[in-house]
Amino acid sequence: MADIAYVSEVDLERVAGPLRVAHLPGEPNPVYFSTHGAVAKHYGVNPENLKETHATTLDYIVAATAG
Repeated sequence: MADIAYVSEVDLERVAGPLRVAHLPGEPNPVYFSTHGAVAKHYGVNPENLKETHATTLDYIVAATAG
C-alpha cells in the first residue's frame, strides 16, 4: 500500500438550515455552501425563505471534475 500523500484539514460549520461555512486549505477566505433554485425545491426548501443562497456542494463537485 502506498504512503498517504495528503490529508485535507477542513473545518465546517453549519450556520442555519442549509447554510454552511467551510474553511478550506489554500483558501484565505471562508467558502459558503447553501442551496438555491431547483435544488432547494427538490429538498423541500422554499427558495424565497432562504436568507442567503450559495452554490451547493454538488455545484462544487461538478466544477472540480469538469475542469
